[in-house]
Amino acid sequence: MIRVEGLGVRYGEAWALRDVSLEIPRGGITAIVGPSGCGKSSFLAALNRLTDLMPGARVEGRVLLDGHDVRAGAAEPAELRRRVGTIFQKPSPFPFSIRRNVQLALREHGERDARRLAAITEGVLRDVGLWDEVEGRLDQRADALSGGQQQRLCIARALALRPDVLLLDEPCSSLDPLASAVVEELLLRLRGDYTLVVVTHDLAQARRIADTLAVFWLRDGAGALIEHGPAAQLFAGARDATAAAYLRGGLAR
Repeated sequence: MIRVEGLGVRYGEAWALRDVSLEIPRGGITAIVGPSGCGKSSFLAALNRLTDLMPGARVEGRVLLDGHDVRAGAAEPAELRRRVGTIFQKPSPFPFSIRRNVQLALREHGERDARRLAAITEGVLRDVGLWDEVEGRLDQRADALSGGQQQRLCIARALALRPDVLLLDEPCSSLDPLASAVVEELLLRLRGDYTLVVVTHDLAQARRIADTLAVFWLRDGAGALIEHGPAAQLFAGARDATAAAYLRGGLAR
């Protein structure tokens, strides 16, 4: 689904990430783990060119989505971000109604049919398990929802555009354990229909949800990929000594 070749990201003269190459399989959950400051979020941002919006950011290497370079001259960032949606660490509903949160991007992409808008809204809210909780209050403000509901709404908002890939940067870090469990169950339900890339500091979470695991580390002053493969295999015994110790919990996160 996604092939990354020699990816480097720097801000000014400081490298956040250098020479990362890996493949992200279609339809699975790939978890990106590693200690703070090793370039995980910069890696995620480079996959759909959010780095374009960051002052001083420079990107090297290639990111191929279905074989097409996302940074090639004809590539459109807006279309790329429709296909590759992003969910951030802190839930970020827009400060208006639940209904408008879901429908805004659809309207921006030209959808005007009221019945189709209503059907898509119901469909994605059902997909994330929110419909029964909010059906009677779609015109109430989204920021009145609980934290876990807000995060699921943000996922529904991304799903409304029918992306191929969802990038999730610490999607449960600001949620309580019960809300985190609900979001994890949602990600497992979405697996297969979407390709999911999840940055997480929670190794137990990665063990529970990931099909594929990528371990990042800080080496020579920049983030680097030190191990990558099937999650169960790496948790059983990674080849790289640093990655193995980290996944056993023997090194600081």
